[in-house]
Amino acid sequence: MNNDTASSGPASRANATASIPSTVVPSASGRGAEAPTQGLPLSGTALDELAERAAAAATIVGVGESTRFSRETFGVRDQLLRRLVRDHGFRALAVQDSAGAGADLDAYVSGGPGSAADALGRAWRPQRTAEMAAALEWIRAFNQAHPHDPVRIFGVKPAQAGREDYDTVLEHVRARAPELLAQAASHLDPIRAAHDLDEHVQRAQGTHPGRPFAEHARDALALVGSLPEGDGREAALDRMRLIVDFHEHSVAGRGDYAGEATVWSDVIDGFHRRTGLRVVYWDGIAHTSAAGTVLGMAPEQDARATVGSVLRARYGDRYVSVAIGFHHGDLGVTVVPEPVAGSLDARLGEVDAAAHWLDLRRAEVRRHWDGPARARVISGVYDPHDDAAGYLAVDSLPEAFDVLVHIRRASAVRWLS
Repeated sequence: MNNDTASSGPASRANATASIPSTVVPSASGRGAEAPTQGLPLSGTALDELAERAAAAATIVGVGESTRFSRETFGVRDQLLRRLVRDHGFRALAVQDSAGAGADLDAYVSGGPGSAADALGRAWRPQRTAEMAAALEWIRAFNQAHPHDPVRIFGVKPAQAGREDYDTVLEHVRARAPELLAQAASHLDPIRAAHDLDEHVQRAQGTHPGRPFAEHARDALALVGSLPEGDGREAALDRMRLIVDFHEHSVAGRGDYAGEATVWSDVIDGFHRRTGLRVVYWDGIAHTSAAGTVLGMAPEQDARATVGSVLRARYGDRYVSVAIGFHHGDLGVTVVPEPVAGSLDARLGEVDAAAHWLDLRRAEVRRHWDGPARARVISGVYDPHDDAAGYLAVDSLPEAFDVLVHIRRASAVRWLS
């Protein structure tokens, strides 16, 4: 498929037929055999060329999706990873999750016990899909075929509280001061739900119980701190400090939709410097963008630094930003209408194809697409009745993204539980 079909105007826009891409089954050589995979509108040949363009001279490739709810956008991201690993020597995957959740994924792909679904048990909710499990299974198979040259996985966030930490704290209170158990539970039970549905999403959906979760967490910490000295007290306090930190550093706790760009990029940078491995970074386009962004959910804020922008400042062209978006579709959690006229997604959708891609680093393509742009971001707080707010804005599209992939119609991921 011609990757530059959108760059030269209506006269050259060709009708393209979607072809079925392929899943690569690792072999001893690493190249594998081609087997059909349904649901992805880019051909295997197009994906091969896309991966080759992205990998050229790259140390870190940020592959961002405009939504975490689409089978097709994830599928393209997954197939790019497989090709970057198989054909171009990338050996690490960074995901937006905690260090502990990343360690669980790494243990699984390194041959640890259990299933991919088990490994995703502590992962951030958007990661717990059948599509992510299949990606982990592929990496595990690759590592079994290449035991001396494996792919590693790590989370870009520091260690975070997990669901089990709340139970440990409550058990300590039960043992040391049972008369305070109900009070402790009144703080911890409502806020543990944030591990299944982020606090800011609960607010957007009208299911939030009211009081900020960070306040509940701090009160629970004070209660545990008031207990008498004894076995387990310091361990319970450590767990509570993690819980407080989790809620204070959430989107709701910080009052900021932007991620902690410097912290997360430091983790990626540090991993590469320690290991020398080339890294694929999976996240949303609001984080992988190589330039600062303004989010439609907070239009009053100035452009915020992103993980990708920090990495671009450090690595220059050795950080490559790939953005995967779509035109419309039923994502299960919401039905996304056609994009508003003039938006990036609407312009890309003018090409009559199930999917296409373009390389903004090519001079003639850059000239055609240079300038500010708005691209859709479909998150857990997206409201189709306020579609105009579900976007990010950049001052220069080619500065933000090196490669664009556009899919016509998206469908829903399959949740594990």
